Amino acid sequence: MKKKKSVPWKKLFVPILVVLAGFLGGLVATFIVLKASGITTTEGKTTVSNVKYNNSSDVTKAVDKVKDSVVTVLNYQEISDSQIPEGADVEKDEDGLVQYASGSGVIYQKDKDSDEVYIVTNAHVVEGAKKVSIMTNKVKEAKDAIKGEVVGSDTYSDLAVIKIKSKDISTVAEFADSSSVKVGEAAIAIGSPFDTSFANTVTEGIVSGLDRTVTLAAEDGSTIQTKAIQTDAAINPGNSGGALINIEGQVIGISSSKISMEGFEGMGFAIPTNDAVTIINQLVEDGKVVRPALGITMGDLSSASESVRSNVDVPDNITKGVVVGSVQSDMPSDGKLEEYDVITAIDDKEVGSVAELQEELYKHEIGDTVKITFYRDGNKKTENIKLSKTSELES
Repeated sequence: MKKKKSVPWKKLFVPILVVLAGFLGGLVATFIVLKASGITTTEGKTTVSNVKYNNSSDVTKAVDKVKDSVVTVLNYQEISDSQIPEGADVEKDEDGLVQYASGSGVIYQKDKDSDEVYIVTNAHVVEGAKKVSIMTNKVKEAKDAIKGEVVGSDTYSDLAVIKIKSKDISTVAEFADSSSVKVGEAAIAIGSPFDTSFANTVTEGIVSGLDRTVTLAAEDGSTIQTKAIQTDAAINPGNSGGALINIEGQVIGISSSKISMEGFEGMGFAIPTNDAVTIINQLVEDGKVVRPALGITMGDLSSASESVRSNVDVPDNITKGVVVGSVQSDMPSDGKLEEYDVITAIDDKEVGSVAELQEELYKHEIGDTVKITFYRDGNKKTENIKLSKTSELES
């Protein structure tokens, strides 16, 4: 009698258990992933749960501290119908003015008794304006903007002060000591790039450099140079006049410009607050900044053209300085400096560029006498020049 073969149930059951375990494991893993993402499924429908977590950071705290003090500045000008491109949708306000440009500004002072509010911005933001209006975080439409008054504007520093009246403003920016700013520290830009629809845009980066020389074109066509903080935080047209802040929510600079050339990215510049405070205080007090003048046109020796260099006679070890281009009659330098002289120091303080010369010169007041060190025909010379005249570059 043949023996019946037994069925190998154990061998069959084990693979089934493995497959079942894998399937259940997949379901559990999917559930965990969806739950972690805040997504749940109910009766076949996908929903998003209210996942609560701490999304606050040093950056968000800094932005929250200052964001309400950053405003949009609207520049209105007169434009004839012939200047308006055909088909362009341009609206004129009740004064017959057109919104010509916009920028940013920072509220830095408020008089509680009079409700007068002071705003710092760039001079080029208000340049040519027949009227300026301010949009705060509480003002969402240009038609509701607060009418402002330009207290003063200074082309050389590219700074201007606007005054408005408002009871609704409670946040005032705090200025940091920009001399303590370090390369590599966090830098956060807040402003209104492009137009009002992007008001209070926040970008983050670092301080990329200090005391950078920035060249600007003045309204009269002359070239001016200033010192600035460099940052890689995105600064776009419309950010001008906005705030560059540190991780404590303090303003370290007033955004002013960027390099817009193919191949250059992440190179924005801001006016250091220490420089800005000196200027805006003068603008509020006098409506302008009066500076002493030497009465010369000038350029950097290091970037001089070959034609200029061929007329300059300095020792081989002199590679930096300021080349005199021309001397104005009846000005302090008349009869003391000449074309192609190379200035290397003011009051024994070395100056290697126009920006450094202006920085040293503008530390003086009208009536002061300065010692100018320069080279002419290969020889080192000095002249004492009394700063008896001014050169007002304000707009």
